[in-house]
Amino acid sequence: MPRAEVGTPKYIANKMKAKGLQKLRWYCQMCQKQCRDENGFKCHMMSESHQRQLLLFADNSKRIIDDFSFQFAKEYLQILRRQFGTKRVNANRVYQEYISDRNHLHMNATRWVTLTGFVKWLGRTGKCIVDETEKGWFITYVDRDPETIAREEKKNKKLKMDKDDEERTMEFVQKQVQLAQEKGQGKEEPVYTELLRENEEEKLKLDLKLEQKKDIKPVVFALPKRPLDEGTGSSKSFKKVKTENRKKTALDEIKELEEIKKEKSNRKDYWVTEGIVVKVVTKTLGDEFYKEKGVIKEVLSKYVAVVKLFESGRKLKLDQQHLETVIPAIGKLVKVVNGAYRGETATLVSINEKKFCAEIKIASGLLMGRTITGVEYEDICKLNEES
Repeated sequence: MPRAEVGTPKYIANKMKAKGLQKLRWYCQMCQKQCRDENGFKCHMMSESHQRQLLLFADNSKRIIDDFSFQFAKEYLQILRRQFGTKRVNANRVYQEYISDRNHLHMNATRWVTLTGFVKWLGRTGKCIVDETEKGWFITYVDRDPETIAREEKKNKKLKMDKDDEERTMEFVQKQVQLAQEKGQGKEEPVYTELLRENEEEKLKLDLKLEQKKDIKPVVFALPKRPLDEGTGSSKSFKKVKTENRKKTALDEIKELEEIKKEKSNRKDYWVTEGIVVKVVTKTLGDEFYKEKGVIKEVLSKYVAVVKLFESGRKLKLDQQHLETVIPAIGKLVKVVNGAYRGETATLVSINEKKFCAEIKIASGLLMGRTITGVEYEDICKLNEES
């Protein structure tokens, strides 16, 4: 009797009868045919089409088994990654999810005889982390997707930056506690005792002797007069010494805490900004562009910008890791690209080459005129005055 054509009522009826999983011993992997009983499987084994498939298998059996093994491992790992992710799960549970599809590729057609052998192979090849327990073999999928790895690195970098900020805050708090303890060591704590009266009938007498105030003559210290040019410099130095010797007040501590908060909120892992002068520090584009300076014309994303070079006039699309900030001459304008005062325009006052930091003075906005010391080279960049 010929086989029913696809789409006919007889074909649909046969598919409905074959619904669900059936016995594995009556399935032919080479022909991908499932028989319903032993007699049907015997007839299939004697058919001409099956004999042709056996001849093809005999010609190159290793290649066919390798193909089946590759397909089985690929589909098994897809279910593991899609349904369980990187969670630790029982290997047999994943296998049950895999064989729930009646058209799945059977394990007896692969190089692995048992599920245990397949799980050990996953561990040896590094595709999964496997461990054996009393409840069976457990596996954990190892995600080696480049996007996932990049996302994890970015997350770890952000956590490290947050941790560094927390460590700086804790160090500042510990210094303040240590200073407070050192100040309190010289003072003796008062000892409080209970007030006891020896004789309850005794009357209390207060003997107050008020001394008359003596006339105290004020002492006046005369300072020698100096010329106006000398006096101006000496008064400034005197104020400077007085400020250095002055102890920190509560207002100063509040200002320092505010500075730390601003630093934490404005410190980012990206710094590219329009209108600043940068230097190309990568050789991947060729030696002609290496160490050449240019101005950022457009910021495409947080980390990518379009740079117009000064010498050649060409425009390049570069990542910020291929760029470097430029420090101008003293007195020139700079842009604060990172840190507490991110986005402010300032004037370069001085440079400390030993500590790789600079002193700047805010040139615009509400903070105009404020002087900031200890600014790192990476946090400021030369501003293109032509733009």
